[in-house]
Amino acid sequence: MKDGTQHPANAGKFRNPALTATGERRATVALSHPETLWFNTGTLCNIACQNCYIESSPTNDALVYLTAEDVAAFLGQLRDRRWPVTEIGFTGGEPFMNPQMIEMAHLSLEAGYRVLILTNAMRPMMRPAMRDGLLWLRDRFGDRLTLRISLDHHEPRHHDAERGTGAYERTLDGMDWLRDNGFTMSVAGRALWHESDDAAREGYAALFAARGYDIDAASPAQTVLFPEMDTSVEVPEITTDCWSILGKSPDAVMCASSRMVVKRRGAERPAVLACTLLPYAPEFELGETLAEAESDVALNHPHCAKFCVLGGASCSA
Repeated sequence: MKDGTQHPANAGKFRNPALTATGERRATVALSHPETLWFNTGTLCNIACQNCYIESSPTNDALVYLTAEDVAAFLGQLRDRRWPVTEIGFTGGEPFMNPQMIEMAHLSLEAGYRVLILTNAMRPMMRPAMRDGLLWLRDRFGDRLTLRISLDHHEPRHHDAERGTGAYERTLDGMDWLRDNGFTMSVAGRALWHESDDAAREGYAALFAARGYDIDAASPAQTVLFPEMDTSVEVPEITTDCWSILGKSPDAVMCASSRMVVKRRGAERPAVLACTLLPYAPEFELGETLAEAESDVALNHPHCAKFCVLGGASCSA
């Protein structure tokens, strides 16, 4: 997703972390149950997608490569802070562009965590060194390692419209290799084509059956369908009253259960962010340590409302 022109109705919103534009108390979210620590391995990617929320590309190094040393330091902080995290996630960019990806995954698995790597399953993952490393991790840790493949749509024309001609087949080639070598896979798709959730899942189910992929298309955990994040549409601000109006709990919002580590180009040390979806918003940078990252998060961005809280609902009483 590339931020477009702000919707006129959003003017004046999302400015004050404590109050909405109408003077109501803005909702905040506590880190109530940390489950996943994410590492952004760097924004470099082998392709440039039309709607990449982080604007990854072969030239964007706004977030530089994390190192195994960086990951080891934060794993140590997890132990020291006694966060009940069970999963380490790696995202990018394309994680397999990072030459230390296998070592970073190994450190996390060796420490007892499940590991989730988000990948397009294309050329970076299919390089011999990465394939050998993945096979080594599979032999040592089995299904504690999951590869979540970015497959924007079950039809090649829609996927390629996002990622370039031929991208669909190259991704399926990578998924075939993962299937043939017994890796645990899941899929991340996009809800961009005005089809219902049921129709999208039926399309993925047919694809998975035809290719022999052991992925449950009906499971939101195994086939994740992300809505588009567009700042050019009108969204309401989330007030403290919204929780009761919507019948939702702040514990269900992503920043209640996760944080993300990044390293900005030119920075001396990595930083911890409140949200995986807002890597460039300075107000969501919480500090350089997990201790600093335990602070509450103000829902002070359109994505907080549209993507994480509302899901198509309304705060109107």
